[in-house]
Amino acid sequence: MLSQPIQSSFQLPNGAEVIIETGKLARQADGAVTVRQGNCMLLATVVANKEPKEGQDFFPLSVDYQEKFASAGRIPGSFFKREARLNDYEILTSRLIDRALRPLFPEDYLCDVQVLINLVSSDPEIMPDALACLAASAALAVSDIPIKEIISEVRIARIDGEMVINPTRSQLEKAEMEFIIAATEKNLMMVEGEAKECSEEDLVNALQLAHNAIRVQIKAQQDLRAKKGITTVRDYKKPEQNEEIKAKVEAFAKDRIYAISKSASAKHERSDAYSTLKNELIASLGEEATDSDKKFAKKYYEDLQWEVVRNMILDDRIRLDGRKLDEIRPLAMEIEPLPSPHGSALFTRGETQSLTTVTLGTKLDELLIESAAKSEFSKFFLHYNFPPYSTGEIKMMRGPGRREVGHGNLAMRSLKQMMPGKDYAYTTRVVSDILESNGSSSMATVCAGSLALMDAGVPFPKHVSGVAMGLITRSTDGKYAILTDILGDEDHLGDMDFKVTGTRDGICGVQMDIKVDGLSMEVMREALNQAKKGRLHILDAMYNCIAEARADVKPHTPRMEKLIIDKEFIGAVIGPGGKVIQEIQRETGTTINIEEVGNYGEVTIFSANKENLDKALNWVKGLVAVPQVGETYEGTVKGIKEFGAFVEFLPKKEGLLHISEISWKRLETMDGIFKEGDKVKVKLVGLDPRTGKFKLSRKVLMPKPEPAKPQQTKEDLNS
Repeated sequence: MLSQPIQSSFQLPNGAEVIIETGKLARQADGAVTVRQGNCMLLATVVANKEPKEGQDFFPLSVDYQEKFASAGRIPGSFFKREARLNDYEILTSRLIDRALRPLFPEDYLCDVQVLINLVSSDPEIMPDALACLAASAALAVSDIPIKEIISEVRIARIDGEMVINPTRSQLEKAEMEFIIAATEKNLMMVEGEAKECSEEDLVNALQLAHNAIRVQIKAQQDLRAKKGITTVRDYKKPEQNEEIKAKVEAFAKDRIYAISKSASAKHERSDAYSTLKNELIASLGEEATDSDKKFAKKYYEDLQWEVVRNMILDDRIRLDGRKLDEIRPLAMEIEPLPSPHGSALFTRGETQSLTTVTLGTKLDELLIESAAKSEFSKFFLHYNFPPYSTGEIKMMRGPGRREVGHGNLAMRSLKQMMPGKDYAYTTRVVSDILESNGSSSMATVCAGSLALMDAGVPFPKHVSGVAMGLITRSTDGKYAILTDILGDEDHLGDMDFKVTGTRDGICGVQMDIKVDGLSMEVMREALNQAKKGRLHILDAMYNCIAEARADVKPHTPRMEKLIIDKEFIGAVIGPGGKVIQEIQRETGTTINIEEVGNYGEVTIFSANKENLDKALNWVKGLVAVPQVGETYEGTVKGIKEFGAFVEFLPKKEGLLHISEISWKRLETMDGIFKEGDKVKVKLVGLDPRTGKFKLSRKVLMPKPEPAKPQQTKEDLNS
């Protein structure tokens, strides 16, 4: 018999009720809850090992969000008809949860933890990703797994000038700005989202409103935890320490780490120097040092390096490469480094480099995005590749990982804000290949993507740039340092890293992870304003490279013509079983797409050859044209009879050119006048009332000869 489930609930600002329940499902997990709003229902479970693996020196947290297609009464479209690997949407949702949960665990907690969140019932209007982190946190809250705090996550959007918490799917389509925000009761943890050029103050306001809504959700989780009776957490094995080795490491390496860090050397030189020092440190321990001693020495060396570099930046106000705190590394950029792609750009910032291409395709190239709730096609998408050579490493080449998916999504969301609307017929694919990486290749992708889109002739109205920022704080004296354009090493040692993209007029995208408690809104404002300064600096260089989009696509890009036809003619263009449209495409080498839009048909024709494009366009125009008496047409002789010729003057429309209408001169026979396939200009002069056939004339287009003057007789002359 099932035990009585325990519930807690709260209301969203719009009055919708959210119910959190535990004790009914998945009872063998360490923690399990369901979260329900309307018909949307999520099941979240968490399980943690009691002991860490032998020799493990990192925290192995795995978070997977997956949507069950049965939740929406659908069967997956894959060959196996079952849920397979996570799609991009599920990966991105998993990342949002992971980034918010990871800082909650004690730093010395090294046991495996697995968090699984499944959408088990779908509501067409409720966005499940806004509830997924709440479900994961609640599952941890009702377990005895050690966590420092309870968190939650909400989506906030500005719709018709009003801020809305967890808007519906329909509302979200009209949003001007949209952010997912995670926080504890006191502190922000994670921010990610997009906007149509919002201001820095708009973002800060959204953060404050979202945080108020999150506090309500945290209180509901605390209530559920109390009802469950969770008052203590399990003990866990803490990593061993060796104070003697720690002291030796500090005495041997501290000053030398500082010297290397202050040398302002390049990434690989600095890395080699750190590595050499570490080897010397291990050797200094002597032959009597055990493997355990060496392992402790390596760990303490890395900890010391983290501390020394942070203090150097805070106290000396200089950085690893010698830059000022708000200084951006040297920029270099060019468009069209590659001759064949439809658009391309090379963007280099310091030791980070992106080679980005743009490909313009047809409607047939649109990307199918499938989720449990719906399937839709996207005309704009971006792929981000991070090969191992970009950091001088050797790794197995596999499919894109979660990091690549997340970085590509941030760049895509940022550039999407400036893409033309639905009327733009091209499907646009942007691909960023990172050739070098030392700090924010995703922001390099945004910049290179903007340049490449303008190079491709996409009507991209403004450049979008991006910059990665860092923050280092020290609680003992309140010092902090905001870093512009962070290096990879600075990303690792910082307390907050955030990426801001935008135009000269506002923010287009944000991704932020905060690792420090008690971050004030004043510091946040300062960081955002410093990011704006850096963004504008990069934009100036981008406008110097290419100031506006090319007026036309490149000669080898597929050309496009769009034709609006009456709905009744769609069938005529397609033909029985697609016979007509296939014939047009085959004969002209074009790609044609027909879409029904309201009471009209939208015909889009693509071809890299203008002559073929015009041929196909005229063919379609002929199919949908209504013959007009008095109009002149260029026809083709299809058949010859003794009484005249049958001429196709419009596609699939023939008329009789009678022998008497060929010339003003009387013709006795059709022999030698025409042959099949000849082109002839004719005029539609009427419709035979008996047969309904079109009547054509050639002679009316020819000058009518003057009538012959009669010969004079002798009588006339004598009169």
